[in-house]
Amino acid sequence: MNERTTRQTREPPAKVLITKIGRVVAAFLRDAGMEVLYTPPWQEIDQVVRLAEEEDVDVIGISSLATDHLLVPKLLKALKKARLDDVPVVVGGIVPEADERKLKRAGVREIFHPGASREEIVGKVAALAREARAAKDKELLA
Repeated sequence: MNERTTRQTREPPAKVLITKIGRVVAAFLRDAGMEVLYTPPWQEIDQVVRLAEEEDVDVIGISSLATDHLLVPKLLKALKKARLDDVPVVVGGIVPEADERKLKRAGVREIFHPGASREEIVGKVAALAREARAAKDKELLA
């Protein structure tokens, strides 16, 4: 029994909501044993928040095509209003350095630029999911 199989039998797979992100990334995460929810493109912020809440996701991944990443701070505010600010948000795509700083200040946990490796994406998303689940568990015990 390998480490991945052992880990999967002890806890359910991380659940990641992917919205308007490349299907290649969704496949990376699914192949790594994560449950991936993939939305059609061009979701409204309230739709993403509602789906994240209904599905109790561990991480939200957003793709940035053109300047879509500039909407992410509004998503983060909406998540906070819905009391989902403990759900880490990651962004993938072409994000200029100045915008990257703005996103990080707004609360984006990770930004994956073109060329990010499968291992980097899977490893960081899995770590964020574990961190989010630990925080949820701690909150439930409080």
